[in-house]
Amino acid sequence: MTRLAALALLAVASPLAARESLGVYDSWAAFRDASPARCYAIAKAGGKLPAPAYATISTWPGKGVRGAVHIVLSREVPAKATVRLTVGEKRFTLVTKGRNAWAADPQSEAAIIAAIRSATRMSVSGAGFTDRYFLSGAATAIDAATVGCASR
Repeated sequence: MTRLAALALLAVASPLAARESLGVYDSWAAFRDASPARCYAIAKAGGKLPAPAYATISTWPGKGVRGAVHIVLSREVPAKATVRLTVGEKRFTLVTKGRNAWAADPQSEAAIIAAIRSATRMSVSGAGFTDRYFLSGAATAIDAATVGCASR
C-alpha cells in the first residue's frame, strides 16, 4: 500500500475533526486529534472484507489512558461470541460489542502492544471471519502517537 493510499484510508477511520498526521510508517499511521485530545496509531486490515476493519492503539491524556487497544471488526459479532487476537505466536481473547473489540484489561493491553512490537503479522478471528494486519511500521507509529501526546 502506498503512503498516500494508507493516509487516505486511515483518515476516514474516525470522524472528521482537527486531526493532525504524525506520520505514515509502512502499513501503520499515527494521528493526533485536538478535541478531545488523543493520539493513536492505526492500521487497516487487508484483503476483501465485508466492511472496513481497523486496529488502533490510543493515548488519551485527559483521561489518563495510555496504550488502549481497540479494534473495529469487519463484521458484527453476536453477544458472548469469542473473538481472538493472534499476534505472532501469542493469542488473546478480546471483549466485544457489535463490531468493536478491546483488550480485557490493562495487563492484556500491555502484552498485546509488546507482541505487536516484535511480530510481523496479526489477525483477529471469530464467528466466521478473520481480519489480517501487517505489523510493519506498527512500533514506530505507536511511538509517534505516544510522543505526540506526551506534552498534553
